[in-house]
Amino acid sequence: MKHLIMRLESPLMAFGGETIDNYGVIRPFPAASMLTGLLANALGWRRIERERHQGLQDRLVFAARIDREPHRGGLRLTDFQTAQLGANDRGWTTRGAPEGRAGGANTYDAPHVRYRDYYPDTLVIVALRLVSDEEAPTLESLATALDEPARPLFIGRKPCLPSAPLFAGWEEGDTALAALLAYPLSESQGDTRGPQTVRAMWPRAEDLGGSTQGVRANRRYMITDQRNWISGLHGGGRGLCEGTVERGAFKTASAKASTQGGSGR
Repeated sequence: MKHLIMRLESPLMAFGGETIDNYGVIRPFPAASMLTGLLANALGWRRIERERHQGLQDRLVFAARIDREPHRGGLRLTDFQTAQLGANDRGWTTRGAPEGRAGGANTYDAPHVRYRDYYPDTLVIVALRLVSDEEAPTLESLATALDEPARPLFIGRKPCLPSAPLFAGWEEGDTALAALLAYPLSESQGDTRGPQTVRAMWPRAEDLGGSTQGVRANRRYMITDQRNWISGLHGGGRGLCEGTVERGAFKTASAKASTQGGSGR
């Protein structure tokens, strides 16, 4: 099966988890709702097109791996944010129009305080396909949108601007994990001085019990990373697996190109 490869790389990256009060936690892998929103933004969809967002999320099947771990062994940066907002305060949004606040002049008598975590200098590769790819949007239209997005794109939060093109080519695989394993590490990520294993995540529904190039799950769990786009709330859950892959199991980009007589994409 054909999979679209996404390269998520940014000086700061945030894959949001469940927000607790004013603390925005993050996870090591992208959420289904985040990828849905990113792709929808690239396509130029509006947030009020809820059925389209829901349909796209329901069709996503993906696996992800961390080619470059966060700086200094997983260091998180915490951004402390505070602002005192009133009824007349306005801010610009990606919709191209200023957005104000409802309420009286004393909507906020005290500063609004929150904390947001980020991973610095991280590189994550995603192998993604769509259930029923004959429906719109197709994988090809998603790839086109990532190359020429309708709006500026960000990875998780607006400060997380990509430092490389998000569309990184195609890969074949019977499962999303198989496609992820077939996609090579870049030359820099094949450096033997770094960690010798790569963390990976894949759908539990596609777990083959270790038959995929010897990769076994060392953790199986349920996650709430899907949004009910109709109501706007997160809910439900899906099963995921996490495991580690030896770096030696991957071909480098140049090695794969030499065996295929091309770029490997």
